[in-house]
Amino acid sequence: MNTNEVIVSIQNVSKAFGKQEVLNDISLNVYKGEIFGLLGPSGAGKTTLVKMLTGLDLPNRGENHLFQEKMPSLKLIEKIGYMAQSDALYGELTAKENLEFFGALFGLNGKALQSRISKVMDVVELSDHLNKTVHHYSGGMKRRLSLATALLHEPELLILDEPTVGIDPVLRMSIWRAFYELNEKGVSIIVTTHVMGEAEKCHRLAMLRDGRLIAVGTPEQLKADTDSSSIEEAFLAYGGVKA
Repeated sequence: MNTNEVIVSIQNVSKAFGKQEVLNDISLNVYKGEIFGLLGPSGAGKTTLVKMLTGLDLPNRGENHLFQEKMPSLKLIEKIGYMAQSDALYGELTAKENLEFFGALFGLNGKALQSRISKVMDVVELSDHLNKTVHHYSGGMKRRLSLATALLHEPELLILDEPTVGIDPVLRMSIWRAFYELNEKGVSIIVTTHVMGEAEKCHRLAMLRDGRLIAVGTPEQLKADTDSSSIEEAFLAYGGVKA
């Protein structure tokens, strides 16, 4: 599954917006080859943390390193695929046109770009909707197209912020199957979620609550250490809440 090679190092990171503290002294490592979950309720600080990992935001204190480079770093853009919580797509364009636009940003063109478009649309099971305008996509289809854009340039690290929010259970299973297939090909994945069932699918988890890191470990370790039968129980136990 994973090696001892650290590809993400979060070092004593804190972030506040005005007087509101969003992250408090977070330190953790993510290893090459992991599917690493950031688990916590809305407002726990998950989105703020992944935005800082991509260089879209800066910590007030501490540092984030990806591939041994301090973030933000322009040279790492091609190594990272980022899927935000809100879909950054152009509704008046077709899926193909959206992918051609984003591909061009990464220097892809010609046959190489068309080949990648075909491949990523196959991964997210949208090949039959390539020439449909995104305006006519359902919410779940837009989420999958956003994932396709994140995969387009074959990143080594995928950072996905609640990638399956609003998606039905069957599609969620399909997307997770795609994650495992990518992971088997060597792609490391960081995924934020508040869905306990999804947390179980990760190799390791960091549990966040009120901007603080309350536990890190494999789902099995976290359950065993709290004598819990589920991740939800373990989360409550680490958070000092009795189930």
